[in-house]
Amino acid sequence: MSVTLSVQTLPHFGDLKLPAYESPGAAGMDIAAAIDSDIVIAPGARHAVPTGLAMAVPDGHEVQIRPRSGLALRHGVTVANAPGTIDSDYRGEVKIILINLGESPFTVSRGMRIAQMVVAPVIQARLARVDRLDATDRGDGGFGSTGV
Repeated sequence: MSVTLSVQTLPHFGDLKLPAYESPGAAGMDIAAAIDSDIVIAPGARHAVPTGLAMAVPDGHEVQIRPRSGLALRHGVTVANAPGTIDSDYRGEVKIILINLGESPFTVSRGMRIAQMVVAPVIQARLARVDRLDATDRGDGGFGSTGV
């Protein structure tokens, strides 16, 4: 199944590549930093990194912004609000909130693939107020109640 995602490149996008699937079975498209000069993210710090892209996500869908596993493993750099959501009615620039959970400063340079984006269907729920929920074996057991 596929959908069409309309993507507008902003002036600072320049000659960068549009997000792309890097392998035939990839679920996410790598998305790059559209910056004019390097950004250094200190350990524990966050930064909203511009992508130079705005998009029209089709109704009934969202774009999820997820970390790249290599950055997370090698450098401790991840998406702070993972997964970030680009709603179907948002038309501004997509920015990736990176956080450095590593021990060393991390440098983001122009064109670096900093995250991946996944287009996903969205189901909006109707809430129904009730006096009591149906019972289950688990009940209200949370946080570790099913074992390690």
